[in-house]
Amino acid sequence: MKWFFFIPMVLLLGLSFSCQTQSKNAMADIVFLNGVVWTVNPNQPKAEALAIKGNRILKVGSSSEMERVTGDSTKVINLEGAFVMPGFSDSHTHFLDGGFSLSNVQLREAKTPDDFASRIEYLAQELGEGAWILNGNWDHQQFDPPELPKKEWIDPVTPNNPVCVNRHDGHMVLVNSVALKIAGISKDTPTPDGGEILRDPRTGEPTGILKDTAMDLVTEHIPEPTLEEKMGAIEAALKRANSFGVTSIHDMSNTSNFEVYRELSDQKKLTARLYVYIPISAIDLLTGPEKRAFPQNDFLKIAGLKGFVDGSLGSSTALFFDSYLDDPSKRGLLVADMFPEGIMEKRLTAADQAGLQVAVHAIGDEANHIILDLFEKVMEKNEKRDRRWRIEHAQHLIPEDFERFGKLRVIASVQPYHAIDDGRWAEQKIGRERSRHTYAFRSLLESGAVFACGSDWPVAPINPLTGIYAAVTRRTLDGNNPDGWFPEQKISMEEAIRGYTLNAAFTEFAEHLKGSLEEGKLADVVILDQNLFEISPEKILDTKVVMTVLDGEIVYKN
Repeated sequence: MKWFFFIPMVLLLGLSFSCQTQSKNAMADIVFLNGVVWTVNPNQPKAEALAIKGNRILKVGSSSEMERVTGDSTKVINLEGAFVMPGFSDSHTHFLDGGFSLSNVQLREAKTPDDFASRIEYLAQELGEGAWILNGNWDHQQFDPPELPKKEWIDPVTPNNPVCVNRHDGHMVLVNSVALKIAGISKDTPTPDGGEILRDPRTGEPTGILKDTAMDLVTEHIPEPTLEEKMGAIEAALKRANSFGVTSIHDMSNTSNFEVYRELSDQKKLTARLYVYIPISAIDLLTGPEKRAFPQNDFLKIAGLKGFVDGSLGSSTALFFDSYLDDPSKRGLLVADMFPEGIMEKRLTAADQAGLQVAVHAIGDEANHIILDLFEKVMEKNEKRDRRWRIEHAQHLIPEDFERFGKLRVIASVQPYHAIDDGRWAEQKIGRERSRHTYAFRSLLESGAVFACGSDWPVAPINPLTGIYAAVTRRTLDGNNPDGWFPEQKISMEEAIRGYTLNAAFTEFAEHLKGSLEEGKLADVVILDQNLFEISPEKILDTKVVMTVLDGEIVYKN
């Protein structure tokens, strides 16, 4: 009889010990209380508190509910009404270039030829003879009147330094005479397919402006940065991204950059998750005899392949059905990835047969039409699957192509800031009617397209709040469109946030892991000092990041 009672007692004691252990293990590492939590989870859109255990979200709910997961060792943070949301994902960057741009010449705000030249002169003196002067991100639309810079502006201040500074869209560079000599470019140099060497109409001599594939004639002579220099640039870029609440980055990159990321990952120095695209011309590294093994984890993945159809609007290399108004002799051009004829279709077919994701740059309306045709052709040829193929920029579309995004389930990977930047001068180049369909966010959403947002950094600021501001206001940077440039294309705050969070996660097949604040998902969180849903639109740009949390760790604190 005693044994009868003893056995249940042992079981009860064991159960009690198990519950205590389980309860202790269920305690959060960090609890955030008394905030405004925007979850991007349609089943629980709002909350006021959040608990994190390890690298996962443990609980989302009210502040009182957090008492059950708060232990003696839990770090408790009173948000005092701050705004909490999923960490931002930037769906389109050139991340290493962005890192290097932080320490190179800054030309974006140069508004006169003298200012332009003096900034380059200052860096030349600082770097010393022989050093290349790079990056720059200049914008000739800042000049009054707008004009393309010339080598004569900078030759006098750079007699001993080669210069190759890019327009902010990355599709045009200015080089000086030293760089032209190194590259062997003269008035007799033929223009390569997919590019243009601008020449003086009187003399035939190069002006120093090279577009798209013509840029390669000089860039192939620029010394490759060392691994240490690249790592330093990436670490600087990561700090900049974290300071703006960015926790995931889609990098339009190359395989050599991936090696830098892998080294930083091995050293546990990645403070953002990187989803890396390599050039479509390198497809054999993922499919052919040269196929290489790349690490695939929650911090670092090869995403797929990035290709190009055309150039950019500002460089007049975006491909349109009709001519540019400011230069009727031009409609834009196809770039190197489209040559020889048929190569893009061949590579897309191979990528699809290998189950790879592709992301293809298309700006002009004809370029977008061409790539939609190719996507459709490949999709019809191969079996149905969840491709999540992307068009990067999707900037100008003819009306009948909008519905094709939804029909083909193509992701529109857009950069909203470009709309308020290009909107200052786009109508001068392509007219008002074509401009109606420029960065037509509302039309893309209504087509059924998945709408993912990014920056294109360093072409535009990496701060996602500038993109959200652009998407919901469409107020051009010159202040000339206070109600919005084509205001019918505005989107809501909720839609914009989703573009930088859950939709961005969807594009990388990771919506089950991140992009919303839900129990069990990765603990990637950003805390802002203002509620984006309650402030007036102009105050979006005044909003500051209070804290950035990645994988359950605080990586930035203001």
